Amino acid sequence: MEVDVEQQQHRRRPVFTIDDDHSFDLDAYIAPYTGRTVIDRLIAIIIQCPSIAPHALSLAIQRVYRLRDPSLLNAVISAYESVLGTQEGKGLPPVADVVSVDMEWVEDVTKRNIAERTKLEVELKTYTNNMIKESIRMAHRDLGDFFRSTGEFGLALKHYTKSREFCSTSQHVLDMCMSVLELAVEQRNYAHIPSYVYKAEGALESLTIGGAVASAAAPSSASASQGRKPTDRDQIQTKLEFVLALSHLGTGAYDKAATAFLKLGPPEQLGDWIGKLVAPSDIAIYGTLCALSSLSRSLVKSQLVDNPTFATYIEQEPYVRELVQAYMTSDFKTVLDILSRYSIRHNTDIHLSAHIPELTKLIRHVALILYFQPFETVRLERMAEALGWSVEEVEREVVGLIQNRKIIGRVDSRGKILVAKKTDHRAELFGHAMRMASEMEKTNRKLLLRMRLQQADLVVKDPKMTRREQERGLEIALGDSLM
Repeated sequence: MEVDVEQQQHRRRPVFTIDDDHSFDLDAYIAPYTGRTVIDRLIAIIIQCPSIAPHALSLAIQRVYRLRDPSLLNAVISAYESVLGTQEGKGLPPVADVVSVDMEWVEDVTKRNIAERTKLEVELKTYTNNMIKESIRMAHRDLGDFFRSTGEFGLALKHYTKSREFCSTSQHVLDMCMSVLELAVEQRNYAHIPSYVYKAEGALESLTIGGAVASAAAPSSASASQGRKPTDRDQIQTKLEFVLALSHLGTGAYDKAATAFLKLGPPEQLGDWIGKLVAPSDIAIYGTLCALSSLSRSLVKSQLVDNPTFATYIEQEPYVRELVQAYMTSDFKTVLDILSRYSIRHNTDIHLSAHIPELTKLIRHVALILYFQPFETVRLERMAEALGWSVEEVEREVVGLIQNRKIIGRVDSRGKILVAKKTDHRAELFGHAMRMASEMEKTNRKLLLRMRLQQADLVVKDPKMTRREQERGLEIALGDSLM
């Protein structure tokens, strides 16, 4: 059922044609990845790029044989067969002409999986009967790892979360959270990520405090472990920051995603997640596109352009640096051309593809707004030439931005001119001064009233004054307080 749902999602994806204007090197793209993420990415490419589907199918089958989940064979073959039944897939060779399925491997892996599952479940039952807490935790962890490797994500999550009941240290809780987070990224369950990130951060903080106490209690061993702990902590913290950034991207919070991606540590701090879950080039693309679509130019300059750590990610994708430079020099035609040229790379990414239409739209809007900022009036023909669009397309986009009050102005449809709304800065300054004066007057009245009330309170509480004298004092204190 999960495979069928996944295939239905793939069928709704757009189809792309690889040509000179939209190049795509499949071998170079897939080289950095390992494990299940390779299969997921190749399935997306099979569905969306029929022209290279046979090559992607061949690569996917080769990678499946390195794993222990026979159901992936059916998923890959079903994706390819779904392409054969479309208009774009006409003329492609059948599956049998591209690859041969090793049924002996399927039977052998299935038997070994059944045997290992039986063994792990017997161990869990034995430890549960003996009430050995640590062994029960490890048994749940091993079963979670097993089910994750065989593609049964629901059972994997069940055992990972069950192991939480038997965790006796912060390290155990941290290990459990990291396993769940890896599983959530593989499932692309972005809404599930933040809660486990916060749990992991709490466990990491407790572990750090406990480690400091232990070091103080045992100074002889502190020097031996002092060099490792900061590195381990940095790696875990970077991993948590990455999955939280990915969660923001997955839920459409592009500004938060941009800030989180741009604050990541160097790639080596992601440890074994590089390749297994993500590649450095992916982070460069995610962070850059989110930044260009949601951050101001000054923030892009300070957080992206002047960020030496993020530059190590951008080095993995040279065109990303070209994209940023074009944006910073207001060469918006080049920005949009680069987005179009590498649209296949973006639209076949398993985490990014669902957000590319919105991100592209936001970057187009930013380009229009920044281009118009220095002008009071500008011809739509000039904007169209600068952005590489038609006049009708520019007019449609500008009208939408005016309606959303992102551009303050109006469009002369007959003359094809965009006119900014004139602002009387002198009247605006005078109005601001009057508002500030009125606010200051109200504040001073409140202060005077508070002072008179305090004075009246002293008069009433003075035991030496007669009633007549108190009434007279109140009249003097509160005489004009409400004027």
